[in-house]
Amino acid sequence: MDAHLWWALLGIPVIVLGFALRLNPLLVVVAAGLLTGLAVGLSFDDVLMIFGEKLMNSRQLGSTLLILPVIALLEKFGLKEHAQAWVRQIRGATAGRILMLYFILRQFSSALGLTNLGGQAQTVRPLIAPMVQAVASEQYGELSLALREKIAALAAASDNVALFFGEDIFIAFGAVLLMLGVLQEHGITQIEALTLGLWAIPTALSAMAIHLFRLSLLDRQIRLAIKAEQGANT
Repeated sequence: MDAHLWWALLGIPVIVLGFALRLNPLLVVVAAGLLTGLAVGLSFDDVLMIFGEKLMNSRQLGSTLLILPVIALLEKFGLKEHAQAWVRQIRGATAGRILMLYFILRQFSSALGLTNLGGQAQTVRPLIAPMVQAVASEQYGELSLALREKIAALAAASDNVALFFGEDIFIAFGAVLLMLGVLQEHGITQIEALTLGLWAIPTALSAMAIHLFRLSLLDRQIRLAIKAEQGANT
């Protein structure tokens, strides 16, 4: 490999170290991108221009700008409270079961290319996390701040994992087309987008099995955490 190209890899250890130290992910990624750009000979202005161009070309920017005001209005008029009251009426609902159902629906819809049916801003924060917290508090009593944050974090993780592995199955997804283009550029033309999508299915199913197993333990973890907190207070 050309020695000049090795400098382009400087951003990788920055990302690894930043995530290992639990620094702000946005700052870590921006620092890694800035370092990589400067290392390969781009000026500071060029790097900023690339950042701005990619931001403006992002498909999520427009939808995010539209979604946030709508969610804010819905929350102002009691979206969270209505969702919590509704889920309390469902017989047999538990924190783990709700997240398991959401995970399955999210991954299946993502595999069909319907990635905007869920999401952190429009679904997890205003609906899923409050619903799961409401069910848990209905079963076990008032939840501590640490438990509420743990449930919210697990709800966000469920959305991320389901989307990440589900969207790779959709053959028109950008990452699939990118991989196909790279393969064709290197002379591997016998592989089609459908083949890449099919090979993503075993990985998606494995991710589903692992995460559903984690979610199946959630109710037990909540129960044990509340007992431990009660024991510490007595």
